[in-house]
Amino acid sequence: MNQLPPTLLLLTLLGYATGVVASLFCLRAEKAANVLACGLAALAAFSGVVASVIGLLTGAATAHESVQILPELIPYLRFSIRLDPLGLFFTLLVSLVGLAIAVYSLGYNRQFFGRKNLGVFGAFFNSVLLATTLVFLADNAFFFLIAWEIMALSAYFLVSFEHEKEESRNAGVLFFVMSHIGTGCLILGFLLLFQTSGGYGFEGFHAIGATMAAGPRNAAFLLFLVGFGVKAGIVPLHIWLPVAHPAAPSNVSALMSGILIKTGIYGLTRVCFDFMGPPPNWWGVTILTIGTISAVLGVLYALMEHDLKRLLAYHSIENIGIILMGLGAALMFLHTGHPVLASLALIAGLYHTINHAVFKALLFLGAGAVVHATHTRNMEEMGGLVKRMPRTAFCFLVGAVAISALPPLNGFVSEWLTYQSLLQGFGTTPSLIRLMFPLGGAMLALTGALAAACFVKAYGITFLAQPRSEHAACAHEAGGPEVAGQFLLTAVCVFLGLFPTQFLRLLDPVTSQLAGSALSAQLGLANGFVLAGATATGGTVSTLGLALMAVCLLPVPLALWWVFARGTTVRRGPTWDCGLQGLTPRMEYTATGFSKPIRMIFKALFRPRREVQREYDFSPYFATNLRFESHVEEVFLTRIYRPLNWLVWRVSRRMRALQAGSLQAYLIYIFVTLLLLLIFAL
Repeated sequence: MNQLPPTLLLLTLLGYATGVVASLFCLRAEKAANVLACGLAALAAFSGVVASVIGLLTGAATAHESVQILPELIPYLRFSIRLDPLGLFFTLLVSLVGLAIAVYSLGYNRQFFGRKNLGVFGAFFNSVLLATTLVFLADNAFFFLIAWEIMALSAYFLVSFEHEKEESRNAGVLFFVMSHIGTGCLILGFLLLFQTSGGYGFEGFHAIGATMAAGPRNAAFLLFLVGFGVKAGIVPLHIWLPVAHPAAPSNVSALMSGILIKTGIYGLTRVCFDFMGPPPNWWGVTILTIGTISAVLGVLYALMEHDLKRLLAYHSIENIGIILMGLGAALMFLHTGHPVLASLALIAGLYHTINHAVFKALLFLGAGAVVHATHTRNMEEMGGLVKRMPRTAFCFLVGAVAISALPPLNGFVSEWLTYQSLLQGFGTTPSLIRLMFPLGGAMLALTGALAAACFVKAYGITFLAQPRSEHAACAHEAGGPEVAGQFLLTAVCVFLGLFPTQFLRLLDPVTSQLAGSALSAQLGLANGFVLAGATATGGTVSTLGLALMAVCLLPVPLALWWVFARGTTVRRGPTWDCGLQGLTPRMEYTATGFSKPIRMIFKALFRPRREVQREYDFSPYFATNLRFESHVEEVFLTRIYRPLNWLVWRVSRRMRALQAGSLQAYLIYIFVTLLLLLIFAL
């Protein structure tokens, strides 16, 4: 086995750990702490990128070799990592995005000088990257859960970093509570696997589903679906995500959306494809259904948002749904015995996983630069930033095109592959369940159209027209490190969009491991110039060809000007103002007005409520002041979680009677508990 990837990965882990220690040693030297934390994180992440790419390309990960990084302390707990293809793919994801965020943070964190302790921030930042990498590489359930908890706790402290703000404190508590609900489900799921395997090592979990009884196996699937679904932010377990992402610093928002929620996708992929054996059909149907609902509802709620970061947070829910659509379809294909289509759907899901990590981190970094320059997250108070922040505007535009799945960027490629797998799935089974595939394709098309509309609004209201506030008028471009981090992710978006067949080679070991088929040779035609649909009935597309065609068409307008308008006089004047005395920001299109048609179409879901207050001077026909407020209802929050919260409080108040302060009563409780445990054991 090639020893370079294990060595580089150990250096990656050591780099993150050194970043934690170095940051803690520089608690009183904020500039040194910032440089050391971000610099060591960037170096460690770069090492992780190199190790992952080499391991996937050279086949070094196919040996599934386990490497022990710490001595074994107690039974069942072995601190070892396994370099299998799935783990290396997700390590590539966390390393690539972590590298860009570390570079960006080097400049972004300067706003905290003199206000916050950047030594603490650097320690938790490196801790999240270290723990997340260990989650993807852990080879033992206990070790996995330890890394999972360190990741969650470190993320909690980063979300609450600006703890003087009530919003940050509340967001951190909600994230903490939801994370530990998910962790409880994971513990129960691993206990069910332990009952069959007799150990907590992942080597004993592989294909364990073949020997598990149907009841415990299905129960384990549901527990893992909830546990990992909370972290991924699937509907209806998503309520923490649009609260925590906006409240956190923007580099932390990028970290959470680009990396942290992908641990949920990793967990579901690991359990469903690697641990549980051949899946029953209802597993795939369930995941495909949840993914479809999450995608549609996520983009609909994003359209209603005026808070730029909350809008991006809801789009994370949408894109997690698209990823789950690919994973669910892959499970259905495995059940019906179509390994090629299963590999295609799995590739679509995993490709969109890394695509979303890249373009969503890019958008959050761009939003962070905008928020820092304008001192607001409300898009209604922005505008005109394309002239004041041209580099950030360009990078944000690339991210907006990518997330809208428009060619030739990377979001188009993964959604096109998802369409191919869904459309080809209709003929794989004679049962009515096959209707799930065209229905899922239709909902994906609706999601794509709504996403494009949403980012026309987000980009247009934020960057175009005239400034709507004094801060927007005085905005300035982000610093060098912030722009460098954005341009790094922009370049990755372009590469993944124009050269998908080259990247697909990295997924061959993953699909061979999980679905038994490698498809990069079948998906690439014409020496990799054309992307194909893997089967004879599939379609073809060339994003590089589309880009080259666009470049070739660029001289046409110049030629037309040269022939017909070369000698004409060019006059410049003010924009037509309909005969008024000049345009003002009050005449611009607003985010509320832009989204109103969608709000009216889906009013049964949104339950819109508006308030209009008018102030008059002398006549009721001439208003001197007009105040308008519009609100939409978050159905899951108001219809599920608030009643549940009320029920929990009511039950808790009634349970206070158990705390009587009587020693005799407590002894009776212990006796009854032991008696019930003995009855259960017998």
